[in-house]
Amino acid sequence: MGPHGQESPLRKQLSEIQSTLHPKESTEYLTRHEVASMLKCDLSTVHSWPKKGKLIPYGMGNRVYYKKVEIETNMVAMGKTVTGTNKKP
Repeated sequence: MGPHGQESPLRKQLSEIQSTLHPKESTEYLTRHEVASMLKCDLSTVHSWPKKGKLIPYGMGNRVYYKKVEIETNMVAMGKTVTGTNKKP
C-alpha cells in the first residue's frame, strides 16, 4: 500500500501477473512394462507403437519411457478406453 492507503500501480500489476501464473504440473513417465501393464497388452505391442508413430519414446541412458498423458490422449483418439479394452466410451 502507498502512503495514502492506496495500492501502488506496480503492486497492482504484480498481483495481476501472479494471478495468471500457474505452476507447471509434473510429467509422469512410464516404462514399457508399466505401459503394457496399464493397457493390458503384450510388451512387443508397446515396443512396436513408436515404430508405427503411435507413441513418442523418451530416453535416459538405456531406458525408454513414455508420457502417461500422451498414452491416455492416444487411447481416447483411437476410440478406446485407457484400460486397453476395445469398448468405446
